[in-house]
Amino acid sequence: MPERVIDTNTVTIVGEIYSPLVYSHEMYGEGFYSFEIKVDRLSDYSDILPVTVSERLIIDLPIDIGTTVKIEGQLRSYNKYVGGKNKLILTIFARDLSLYDGKEEIKNPNQIFLDGYVCKKPVYRSTPFGREITDMLIAVNRPYNKSDYIPCIAWGRNARFSEKLKVGDHLKIWGRIQSREYQKRISDEKVITKVAYEVSISKMEVSQDENNKEEK
Repeated sequence: MPERVIDTNTVTIVGEIYSPLVYSHEMYGEGFYSFEIKVDRLSDYSDILPVTVSERLIIDLPIDIGTTVKIEGQLRSYNKYVGGKNKLILTIFARDLSLYDGKEEIKNPNQIFLDGYVCKKPVYRSTPFGREITDMLIAVNRPYNKSDYIPCIAWGRNARFSEKLKVGDHLKIWGRIQSREYQKRISDEKVITKVAYEVSISKMEVSQDENNKEEK
């Protein structure tokens, strides 16, 4: 039986395939593949985002590097055991994938909507250039008692507002998925560059229903 589509986690992405398809895993006899998609921002920067797609969605499609596609789906998370620690892995799970020929006008090639709950105390900070940022982790429920845990970043006025949120607060979030490089020191002599994925919030609302669950 196919999984019921819910609207608490929706993603629409238009971009170029950036890496070859690689076999990922099999579930209930269905094969899944992964690749990266390049999505341009309004600036000169592009986000390189991971995608997971079922083999049934790409039959007879020319899924080659440089091909422009439109993907609709969800932003999913799972834990992977790496180096003795659990690491949160994010991927865009494609529910529909089609070639994009440019005839349909796409005002925003990178859109996400999340309806979920604050599951970790928000952390407010400011950059060396004075930009205000609040980091949040949002839990979004899906069928079969599963949840996705999505890192989100609020900026400016939204950052100041988010700083005061509590674990259990029910939020609706609109924004885009971004990739961000950062450096991690693993020894006195060695620093490696890693990539983080998160949702950059452009709009948010607090839902008063089922709020502040930890206080009940």
